[in-house]
Formats: sequence, structure tokens, C-alpha cells
Amino acid sequence: MTISNEVESEVVEQVQGKAADNAIDFETFHEKSHFWGRLTIWSVIIFTMSLPLYLSFGLGFHPGWSSILAGFMAYAAIVAFVWVIEPISYYPTLGVSGTYLAFLTGNIGNMCLPSASIAQSVVGAEPGTRKGEITATLAISAASIVNTVFLLFVILGGSYLITMMPDSLTAAFKFVLPAIFGGVIAQFALQKPLWGVIGIAFGLFVNLGPVPRPLQTFLCILGTVVVCMLLEKMKNKKTA
Repeated sequence: MTISNEVESEVVEQVQGKAADNAIDFETFHEKSHFWGRLTIWSVIIFTMSLPLYLSFGLGFHPGWSSILAGFMAYAAIVAFVWVIEPISYYPTLGVSGTYLAFLTGNIGNMCLPSASIAQSVVGAEPGTRKGEITATLAISAASIVNTVFLLFVILGGSYLITMMPDSLTAAFKFVLPAIFGGVIAQFALQKPLWGVIGIAFGLFVNLGPVPRPLQTFLCILGTVVVCMLLEKMKNKKTA
């Protein structure tokens, strides 16, 4: 009995020692994740900003601050809340390293998060655990590599195909963005017809009314969202 107890205590000590080593290793892993994550993200930010800065001030193609501000406000009116919600809501599943990698590669909701969630489910790893974070990081890495490889072929092949198209066909590309927005508003209008009517009304107002062009997109989006939210709030009060 004494020998078995001694052996058991030695095994317990070894397991505890390995657990302590693993804890130290994971803390080191997080430190390296913060270091390389911040370094790569700030590097991407600098490289991303360098091209428009060079085009604007080096080659003289600056579009004007009013156009830049209008575009930023129009974009922020749609996704500004995502800048706060996504890091907080996705972190439990992605972990430290997975969060850095996901926000570096992009397509978080469409690619990174589903890849991490499915991989965790397959290997039986709970989100928020060490195993879950490592699994998420490996899954996001694999998905990002595959996505990058496919995008590379699509971009190069698409650029080559565009050069072979006649001018009459490439001239129609300017209607692609309006067609996308039209498809989006049609999708919402099928679910909420009143929302579609409000969106179209604001679109006609900002384009036909005395609204400065730099503010047209921003006011159209903001006005549609605010009016729809107010109508839904009034509807809920009446139902209650």
C-alpha cells in the first residue's frame, strides 16, 4: 500500500508539473501572439495607407477631403457598430491568437468564425478553452491560406479576362454597384415592404432634392435606418 501510494503521489506530481509547464507555455504563446499580432496588423495598416497617400500627395490624385469624409461617413453609418461588437462577440470563440489572425485576414463572419466553430465541434474543443483557441487558430490559418490561393487565381484570371472584353461590355461595369445595392434593398423589401418604400423615397429625395453630393449617400443611409427604427419602435409599442 505504501509503495502504491508513493507511485501515485509521484504520478500526481508529474502531472501537476506538466500542467504547470503547459500553463507557462500558453502564457508565452499569448505573449508572442500579442507581439506578432500587433506587429502584423500595424504593418498592414501602414502598407494599406501608403498607397492612397502616395497616389494623393505623391502623384497628385487627391480626390478632396469632402469626398473622403463623405465616403467614410457613408460607410461608418452602416458598419460603425460592427467595429465594437465584432471583437467582443467573436473573442470567446477565436481566442487571442485567433482574433488577431481573423481580423488580419478578414471575412470573419463568412469564413473565419464558421471555420473555427466547425473545427472546435469536430475535435470536441469548447470555445474559450486553450484547446479551443489552438483549434480555432489552426482552422483560421488553413481557411485563410485556401482563400488567398483561390483569390490570387481569380484576381489574375479576372484581370486578364477584362483586358479581352470589348469596351461596350466593360462600360457596363459602372452599373454593378447600383445593381448590388438594388438587390440588397429588394431582399429587405420582400421581408419588410415598408422599409423598401422608405429606402427608395430617401434615395429619390437625396438625388433630386437640394442635397450636396458628398452627403447624399450618408443622408440616404442614415435617414432610412433612423425612420425604419422609429417605425418599428412605434409598432412594438402599439403591440405591447
